[in-house]
Amino acid sequence: MADISLANLASPQVLARARKIKLFLMDVDGTLTDGGVCLISSTAADGPGATGVSEMKVFNAKDGQGLSLAHTMGIKTGFITGRRSPAVAQRAEELKVTFVYLGQAKKTQAFEECVEKAGVTEEEVAYMGDDLPDIPLAQRAGLAISVADGADELKAVCHYVTQQFAGRGAAREVIELILKAQGRWEEAVPLALA
Repeated sequence: MADISLANLASPQVLARARKIKLFLMDVDGTLTDGGVCLISSTAADGPGATGVSEMKVFNAKDGQGLSLAHTMGIKTGFITGRRSPAVAQRAEELKVTFVYLGQAKKTQAFEECVEKAGVTEEEVAYMGDDLPDIPLAQRAGLAISVADGADELKAVCHYVTQQFAGRGAAREVIELILKAQGRWEEAVPLALA
């Protein structure tokens, strides 16, 4: 990923919002992934014709590094997603994601619980999504973000649209933006772990 120059990337208003962020919440499908849902069927050992279905997700390593750095730098993170997926739960555990809400058809209650449990105000929350169910949360977040390939209706209510596409480093871009706006990027870089 190319270096993110704050002057070229974000307006002074976005930078002012990013300076306040203590909690970064995000959708998963179409945000941390490219939006594809890969269902894999297999024949079960229980007899002829028996099948099982499992789900595969592909996550970007740069997003993982960004989420890991956010954790290291004391920014809490959370996933609020409509699907129930063991792959998402596993990835959240690997990255020490603070809040994980799976199977959320409506995301508002999960958002409110995250804000309360984190002990922050909505002004101190960044939320990133890609589609229509993300609009209510974007309208409440102090820093609302759409991925580059998000729905136009979401982009219309967001403060910032990433340069990166969903599943291609958009979360890393946002974390870098937040840490640079807070003047903590240089401190974070040497703390990155493989």
